[in-house]
Amino acid sequence: MLEKVLIANRGEIALRILRACKELGIKTVAVHSTVDRNLKHVLLADETICIGPAPSPQSYLNIPALIAAAEVTNAQAIHPGYGFLAERADFAQQVEESGLVFIGPRPESIRLMGDKVSAIEAMKKAGVPCVPGSDGAVGDDDEVNKAIAKRIGYPIIVKAAGGGGGRGMRVVRSEDELVESIAMTKNEAGTAFGNDMVYMEKFLENPRHIEIQVLADGQGNAIHLGERDCSMQRRHQKVVEEAPAPGITQELRNFIGGRCVQACIDLNYRGAGTFEFLFEDGEFYFIEMNTRIQVEHPVTEMITGVDLIKEQLRIASGMPLSIKQSDIVIRGHAVECRINAEDAKTFIPSPGTITRFHPPGGNGVRWDSHIYADYTVPPNYDSMVGKLITYGENRDIAIARMRNALSELLVGGIKTNIELHKLIMTDENFNKGGTNIHYLEHKLGLK
Repeated sequence: MLEKVLIANRGEIALRILRACKELGIKTVAVHSTVDRNLKHVLLADETICIGPAPSPQSYLNIPALIAAAEVTNAQAIHPGYGFLAERADFAQQVEESGLVFIGPRPESIRLMGDKVSAIEAMKKAGVPCVPGSDGAVGDDDEVNKAIAKRIGYPIIVKAAGGGGGRGMRVVRSEDELVESIAMTKNEAGTAFGNDMVYMEKFLENPRHIEIQVLADGQGNAIHLGERDCSMQRRHQKVVEEAPAPGITQELRNFIGGRCVQACIDLNYRGAGTFEFLFEDGEFYFIEMNTRIQVEHPVTEMITGVDLIKEQLRIASGMPLSIKQSDIVIRGHAVECRINAEDAKTFIPSPGTITRFHPPGGNGVRWDSHIYADYTVPPNYDSMVGKLITYGENRDIAIARMRNALSELLVGGIKTNIELHKLIMTDENFNKGGTNIHYLEHKLGLK
């Protein structure tokens, strides 16, 4: 087992990693920016190092500073969490070239999956169902591109190969819009991602967003831990997640999960990962793979009993998977609400000092968060301040517990989106299950 791990992140995921390390007897090093001296995991870590000022490029995205911090503290490994450098192949490579262990996939896996075109090609080879598309990047020949789009069938969506987070994509509903849309997306992609390669896919009108959690040890062993439904979204950003996904049968779960496992084996994948799909009319269509731990990983932990962070740490220590596919049994239902420091109606971030705080409790309630009374939420980073997760023997009980937990949760001094989550939990269609990715924006009048 690893003896000392540097946590290259902040907030709730940094605290989550620290807790897992402590359970395994691993010492921790917390890095932080100048405004993050009072983060809870920084206060609890065995060692701490300030790596720079508040702006991310000068701290949490500063690769030399992170590697130097690991070296001076004699940390053996670096856990990137999610966001920041978690899916940067160059970071993983520099970590390993420095003689340290990167707690995540190999650099070549991150690089392969980070390019959506190469990822789709790899998935097709592995038998994972994909959205009908251009089968590679589109070129500069307008007539060829029109022919490809006609073959796919309108509407189509033009996507940046290096995109993510809902950026670098444009829906095209007729041939008249195609040439300009490709040019605009290429320009945006080059500016935002440093890669202007784009591709085309069939645009699914009313899909759900369903993802499969996997673990692989890079030693020929891989498993899946069922699926999550992340369809409750706003501007391609997830708001509520749940597991298992309503309406997904065990037969469908075995089919798509098995394909994902085979892909991991074929690619010699190592660590935790998530295969993301659009799901429409009973069919799965691969869209991307996230080569890191996900924000929503707790709902999978709740229904399987598997600690995903501890498994990451074991795999990074060179151990084979401690569990087999036959060990994975899905029990009950879990729901997660992302609690953000933002106005519930305008979604404008609301940094500031938390004057009052009371976490919810009770049977089946989990609160993953770094905040406390008198903690100041800085304006420099993502607005998420916590994740509220509830578990029940079935979906109705999990949702009922979430309603109760939301009513108990008190965060004073700043605005939060708690009221938005209360609205969702009482929504008739959400309670029925199976709403698509556009539902929340329609409900809020944003579409």
